[in-house]
Amino acid sequence: MAILDSGGGGVSTATATENGGGEFVDLRRRKSRSDSNGVLSGSDNPPSVDVGAPADVRDRIDSVVNDDAQGTTANLAGDTEIRETGGGGRGAGGEGGRGNAETTYAYRPSVPAHRRARESPLSSDAIFKQSHAGLFNLCVVVLIAVNSRLIIENLMKYGWLIRTDFWFSSRSLRDWPLFMCCLSLSIFPLAAFTVEKLVLQKCISEPVVIILHIIITMTEVLYPVYVTLRCDSAFLSGVTLMLLTCIVWLKLVSYAHTNYDIRTLANSADKANPEVSYYVSLKSLAYFMVAPTLCYQPSYPRSPCIRKGWVARQFAKLVIFTGFMGFIIEQYINPIVRNSKHPLKGDLLYAIERVLKLSVPNLYVWLCMFYCFFHLWLNILAELLCFGDREFYRDWWNAKSVGDYWRMWNMPVHKWMVRHIYFPCLRSKIPKTLAIIIAFLVSAVFHELCIAVPCRLFKLWAFIGIMFQVPLVFITNYLQERFGSTVGNMIFWFIFCIFGQPMCVLLYYHDLMNRKGSMS
Repeated sequence: MAILDSGGGGVSTATATENGGGEFVDLRRRKSRSDSNGVLSGSDNPPSVDVGAPADVRDRIDSVVNDDAQGTTANLAGDTEIRETGGGGRGAGGEGGRGNAETTYAYRPSVPAHRRARESPLSSDAIFKQSHAGLFNLCVVVLIAVNSRLIIENLMKYGWLIRTDFWFSSRSLRDWPLFMCCLSLSIFPLAAFTVEKLVLQKCISEPVVIILHIIITMTEVLYPVYVTLRCDSAFLSGVTLMLLTCIVWLKLVSYAHTNYDIRTLANSADKANPEVSYYVSLKSLAYFMVAPTLCYQPSYPRSPCIRKGWVARQFAKLVIFTGFMGFIIEQYINPIVRNSKHPLKGDLLYAIERVLKLSVPNLYVWLCMFYCFFHLWLNILAELLCFGDREFYRDWWNAKSVGDYWRMWNMPVHKWMVRHIYFPCLRSKIPKTLAIIIAFLVSAVFHELCIAVPCRLFKLWAFIGIMFQVPLVFITNYLQERFGSTVGNMIFWFIFCIFGQPMCVLLYYHDLMNRKGSMS
C-alpha cells in the first residue's frame, strides 16, 4: 500500500487486498489553509478510512492525523507517505499473514521553511514568554555541585568549627528570667480582654478604654526590655524574647483597634455592614493570640482537618534546615566576621572584600530563615490550628522594586501595617508619602528594638537601615517605570544581598566586640 500526497493537499491511498489484487482504496484528508498567511490549520477533518483497509494501517493514519492536529504537519510541511510491506493474506505475503505498514515523511524542498517573523528564545522580547524549567534545574544542579565542593574544601582546610555548646550550654540556664518573662506576657491579652468586657457592659467610657489600652501595650513592651537589659543573657535568648514581645504588641494593638472600629460601626446610624455587632469572646482572643496572623477578627477561615503526616514531614524539614542554618553560621559566618575589621574604619577595599565574602553565606542563612519561619513553621502552626488563610508571603523574589519587596515578603506584618497604620493615616487626611514614612518608622523602631536590646547596643544601625528603604522605594519605582522590571529586580537583589544585611552584621558585631572590650 502506498499513500501519496496529491497536489491538492489530499492523501491518495492504494491498498493491497488480501488476494494480492489491484484494488485501491482512496483515503482523502482535506487540509484547511488560512487565507491570510497560508499556514496549515490545526483543526483538520478526520480522514474517512475504508473498512477494507488493514487495522494497523488505519491506526497509522489516525496517528498522522493526530500529529497534524497538534501542529506537526505545519512543522513538517511535507508529504506523508504510509507504505505497506510484506503483502497480504493469501497472496505473496503468505497464508493468513497481515501486511506491515511503515510511515515515512517526504519533506519537499519547494515548501517554505520560514513562514513568519519569530524572535529567538533568549531575546529580550521573548525570554519571559516561555518556561525556564530546564535552566532552573541546571542552576540547581550547578549550585549543589559548587557548594558541595566549597563545603568539602572548607572542612579539609579549617576542620569542624562548630562548637559543642552551640545549641545549649550551662550559660543558657542563666536565662531563666527571660523564660519567665515570656510566660508572663499572657497577662496582657487578659488585661485587654477585661477592658473590652468592661466597655461592653458600659462600665467605662470610650476615652478611658483608649487610655487603658495604651497603658497595657506600653507596659507589654517596656517590661521585657527592662528584663533583658538587667539580665546577662545570651543574644539568642534576648532576640527570642524581643520577637515574641513585638508579636504580642502588634496583636494587642490590632485587638484594641478592631474592637474600637466594630463598636463605632455598631453604634453608628448608617452602618457600613448591618450585620456588624460588637461582642467579646475569650475563646476568639485566645485563638487569635496563637494563630499565625497579626490582624484580629472575630472569626477566621478554617481548614477541615489536621493532616498529621503532612505536619510530621514539615517538622522534619524544619529540623533539617535549622541545622543547615546553624552549620553555615558556625562554619562560615563566624570565622569571616571574627577575622574582619570595622567596615567604617580602615581600608575601603578591605571592607568591600569582607562584605562581598560575607554576602553569600549571609544570603543562605537568610533564605533558610525565611523558609523555616514563613513557610514551614507558620504552615505547621496553621495546620495544627486549622487556620485557613495561609498567604504568609508572596513571590517577593520577583519584586520589581524595594516597595514590592516590602509588600510581599512578610504578609502578616504588611496586612497589619496597611490595616492599622497606612489607611488610618489616609483617612486622617495625611498625605500618602507621609503615611509611607510613618509605616516605615514603626517598622524601623521594632527592628532596632529586636536587635539593639539583646545586644545592649544602641547605635541605631537597624533603624537607619530600615529608614534608608524609604528613598530606595521611590528610586526603584522610578527606575522600574523608566527601564522596566528587570533593572528594578536586579537593584533590589544587589541591595538585599550585597550591601544591606552583610554590612549590618559587620557593624553590629564590631560595635558589640568594642563594647565588651571597653567593659572588660
